[in-house]
Amino acid sequence: ERILIGLLTGGHVLLEGVPGLAKTLTVKTVADTVSARFQRIQFTPDLLPADLTGTMVLDPKSGEFTPRKGPVFANLVLADEINRAPAKVQSALLEAMQERQVSIGGESLPLPDLFLVLATQNPIDQEGTYPLPEAQVDRFLFKLVVSYPARADERAMLDRMTDGTPPQPTRILDPSRALHMRQLAQRLYADGRVKEYVLDLVTATRDPAKAGLADLAPFVEFGASPRAGIFLIRAAKAHAFLMGRAFVLPEDVAAIATDVLRHRITPTYRADAEGVTPDAMVARILERVAVP
Repeated sequence: ERILIGLLTGGHVLLEGVPGLAKTLTVKTVADTVSARFQRIQFTPDLLPADLTGTMVLDPKSGEFTPRKGPVFANLVLADEINRAPAKVQSALLEAMQERQVSIGGESLPLPDLFLVLATQNPIDQEGTYPLPEAQVDRFLFKLVVSYPARADERAMLDRMTDGTPPQPTRILDPSRALHMRQLAQRLYADGRVKEYVLDLVTATRDPAKAGLADLAPFVEFGASPRAGIFLIRAAKAHAFLMGRAFVLPEDVAAIATDVLRHRITPTYRADAEGVTPDAMVARILERVAVP
């Protein structure tokens, strides 16, 4: 559902979890349902920016350099294990994620209208990982934490993946239809009181004491940026769209608030020491902020 919301908003999605939880398979399955160009980029410590964006290549006939586009020029880009590449590669992805364009040899080349980065990463305490820059993390609409499945779900997975041929996804969307659905979702009505509710949530992450959450103040170093409020409204509209409504309710905002805000709250050292996570802070904020 969250990846579908990303598709309906144009917001990039980051999935975090230990290896083997089918993060890559989930992204690949979604890509297989859309008749669009899909590229998987395996991030490794020796990856170079040009391996991602492309480079200038000499044309022997004309004697001129022409840009050769890299794998980022696709509709759906799977950045697999994104935090295993160093900072210079992450910086090359920043322009593509925010500006929807790539600069090669001084020339800016636009990316497709339907462009979405679906990234997977291992927890930062895993061997061989690099922390993602804050500026890049903030450009992800969602950060989804993938945990181990319930026993019944895992049994269903065993049956599905080991008895005969695994089920194959069916393509049901093309880029033009996906973009049309995105336009419809973003036209949904969001009342002014819902927008004020979003502002209350976002500002509470920055100054908990002012929002009546003095107990959280020692645990928050930095709160959510204005981009968080924009993403909350967009994602709430997409959530309402999937629920079959033409208007946004506060329940839509609350449903996606944790996934939008968890990676935008920087905890203090005291929070880390006492085990107070951003998820717990968002849950506390949702409890205390008045719902219109």
